[in-house]
Amino acid sequence: MTEAASDRQRRWKDRMPPDRAWKPRAGISREARASEQDRAAGSRLARAVDLGEGRYARASIALRLYRRTRRIRAYLRWSQEGETQERYVGEVDAETRAANLAQAWEMAHAAGLVTTEAVPPESWASSAASRAVMSANKGRDTKPEKLLRSALHRQGLRYRVGARPLPGLRRTADVVFTKARVAVFVDGCYWHGCPEHHRPAKKGAVFWQEKIAGNRARDAETNEALRNAGWLVIRVWEHEDPEQAARAVVKAVKSRQETGPVDQS
Repeated sequence: MTEAASDRQRRWKDRMPPDRAWKPRAGISREARASEQDRAAGSRLARAVDLGEGRYARASIALRLYRRTRRIRAYLRWSQEGETQERYVGEVDAETRAANLAQAWEMAHAAGLVTTEAVPPESWASSAASRAVMSANKGRDTKPEKLLRSALHRQGLRYRVGARPLPGLRRTADVVFTKARVAVFVDGCYWHGCPEHHRPAKKGAVFWQEKIAGNRARDAETNEALRNAGWLVIRVWEHEDPEQAARAVVKAVKSRQETGPVDQS
């Protein structure tokens, strides 16, 4: 038995692993599940099972709690010729689901169960990870934006989409409540340097560090400019639960509708 395996056995010897260590969030969408797997693996392309002849299947990690032994086991799952395939990866022992997924992906790569798809020769990206990030990037109408807008709409709020809060300021908010002066931005974890999920690029590290730092500085400037004009700025990370984020936005909008925005001009 390896030292790591021995440590895992000791970790849960006297207590049951908490739900947050393995259980997925209730009501999580298929798109959010895929994003969760992408973050844990390092990129979408790092979730590849090589089927041969240049063909790949996109795999996922499933975490299962075995209550009798107090163990969390990770399994690799993918579809091949219409049939679901599954391979045991190993036991994981972190305190959170995100950390256990990342741990399981590392084990799957180390065991050769998965690989990272090669960047096509015609691609301009410097690496598979960069290509995956760039391909997934959209200027507007991203999945997290749509989920948040849907949640706000169900709460009875009406808003403008992709609008400039201040006509003279070249900054576009994802959701704008003009009368209440509330501007909502849904920030991508990679492009805006999420402290929880941002994974720095290994190739062209200096370039990407400067790029992300520039985005964060621009965010701060936008926040300050809008606040000075009497706007309330709300920033939502793409990984946040859209229903929880929507409730915070609704509360802020209704509060400002009742009291009125503060004019600081």
